Amino acid sequence: MTDASARIDDLVKTSDVVLFMKGTKAMPQCGFSSRVAGVLNYMAVDFRDVNVLEDADIRQGIKDYSDWPTIPQLYVKGEFVGGCDIVTEMMLSGEMDQLLEAKGVSFDKAAADKIREANA
Repeated sequence: MTDASARIDDLVKTSDVVLFMKGTKAMPQCGFSSRVAGVLNYMAVDFRDVNVLEDADIRQGIKDYSDWPTIPQLYVKGEFVGGCDIVTEMMLSGEMDQLLEAKGVSFDKAAADKIREANA
């Protein structure tokens, strides 16, 4: 296991929710990262952000780790959830609520409902 892979593995396994993204949750640097971070922030999900733009090894390493070619990448309790399109679909269908509830991750259910209402 490479150093980057070991660091990624540690982050995924020690953080309840971690988002590998371009930029930070306070200052996303791409639209896709902004969308996922925005959803998590709005739902009051406590998540760790990892800015892949700060470390080329992590930027490539997360793609290798998940065998997923794009960023952002969301992990919940060690499980790879997906990127922007998958997170968006899960949010709108209610699957994200179910996943967070099943994993014991707290979130604002009313905010999640508002997201769905606004996108109906």
